[in-house]
Amino acid sequence: MYYEVVSQCTQSLRLLDGWLDKAVAFAEAKNIDVDSLLNGRLAPDMKPLIYQVQSACDYVKAAAAWLSGQTLPKHEDNETTVEELRARIRKTVDFAESVPQTKYQGADGRTVKLSWAQGKVMGGKDYLLQMTIPNVYFHIAMVYAVLRSSGVDVGKMDFLGTLNFIEA
Repeated sequence: MYYEVVSQCTQSLRLLDGWLDKAVAFAEAKNIDVDSLLNGRLAPDMKPLIYQVQSACDYVKAAAAWLSGQTLPKHEDNETTVEELRARIRKTVDFAESVPQTKYQGADGRTVKLSWAQGKVMGGKDYLLQMTIPNVYFHIAMVYAVLRSSGVDVGKMDFLGTLNFIEA
């Protein structure tokens, strides 16, 4: 589970951080306030881009903590600027990478309590595969979609990042 939580999820957060560079450059080139992008959404009832970044970070830090038996760090949801979002991303990546791989031993046998599912728990593997990974990618995809729909030059390779090819 270490690979999925730390390597894959933190890579996705780093890619998201790079999209923020593109958002800033786009806003500067178009002479618009970058905050209008940070508050962007695809539908009136959708949470804004800022929330999407916060949520992606929350799922990564929660998985790193709960699957490794660590205490979940508390992050206030008070970011309003690109720099504050970057700090949230860095804080999350730093925490996830600080948990030694050995702490994930036995993660399959751990259970995770979710605040919204009173009286129920999930096994570690199910939590990773059914909650963490889908939610991380969902929220990151929403950031991508909001930026893309606003005109920011992000493409599929920005979403995928560097691919680990091997010799055939």
